[in-house]
Amino acid sequence: MPSSRVETLRLGDFRNYPSLDLTFDSGFVVFFGDNGAGKTNLLEALSLLSPGRGIRRATYGEMARQGGSGGFLVRAAVASTDGATRVESRLSPPGAVPASRNVRIDETAVKTADELLEICRVLWLTPAMDGLFTGPGGDRRRFLDRMVLAVDPAHGRRASDYERAMRSRNRLLSEDRMDDGWLSGLEAQMAELGVAMALARAELVRMLAAKIDAAAGASPFPLARLELASGYESADLAGAALDTEEEVRLALRRSRALDRASGRTREGAHRADLAVFFAAKAMPAALASTGEQKALLIGLVLAHAQLVAQVSGFRPILLLDEVAAHLDPGRRGALFDLVASLGVQAFMTGTDAQLFEALGGRANMIPIGATD
Repeated sequence: MPSSRVETLRLGDFRNYPSLDLTFDSGFVVFFGDNGAGKTNLLEALSLLSPGRGIRRATYGEMARQGGSGGFLVRAAVASTDGATRVESRLSPPGAVPASRNVRIDETAVKTADELLEICRVLWLTPAMDGLFTGPGGDRRRFLDRMVLAVDPAHGRRASDYERAMRSRNRLLSEDRMDDGWLSGLEAQMAELGVAMALARAELVRMLAAKIDAAAGASPFPLARLELASGYESADLAGAALDTEEEVRLALRRSRALDRASGRTREGAHRADLAVFFAAKAMPAALASTGEQKALLIGLVLAHAQLVAQVSGFRPILLLDEVAAHLDPGRRGALFDLVASLGVQAFMTGTDAQLFEALGGRANMIPIGATD
């Protein structure tokens, strides 16, 4: 099975880096150094090889170096069995044309960032995700949608179109004179897109659960059990999609008055949530210890990496921020061995190079020094 690997990374005015050029020739790359040195900034740059705003969900303006031009450059050479592809994300300085981030693949501007998914799939695990099981449902929904996007590239466009239609419907409902024709059209669009999103999420959860079950007894990390709340309490997603869309459309029409009173659309794909359970203890992940939650999350991300490879046909790139510090030496070594068995390229960060001793000579060890 082919794998995508980043061979070079060039930065210009990105975060704390005026300029930087790095070359990688290993399946493991470790950035190590003091806190604040810029290790996570490198992972953020790599995360721009995928659609969206990266691992921090920052605005593009926030990624530009303070005191710099106001823009930034992230350029990478991504190798696969078909050869190397140059991928570039650039934010032009204020006043320049274009005034927003633009993406190029081999010097050709892409129509949408979703085209990046034809080059590689990038998955990540960061300390900010440690509260995933105890935090708000919106965080789990974004996590779920990124998992879906990695196996179904059309999901991102469906989600953005659904959000746009919902905002338009909410705005129309707030007006004194509601236009029935416009509302009906928006509700039909929301029904079609929302049901497609719900079905894609359900299929991802089904496939991921099967992948997790297949690893029972073989994984060094605890197994998760997954349950999906679709956001459609009254709709039957098991029926024919067209029938479900009509059911959802009629429900939206009937709920206009209540939605107008509440100032929001109360039911739909935007209300979905992912429930995760600690399978061995038959308990919600939110009630597990901090260490157990971290181990569950690692296992979930690795199972997803296996699924992405199976469905997409090529192995993803993993970004693992500060993951080694939270594991004991035995589980740390097991993590490295499991990542190696997946055949993926993994970029990891840590404050101490000794955390990665179990990698032996398998990694590019790159010290990151403190910068101004």
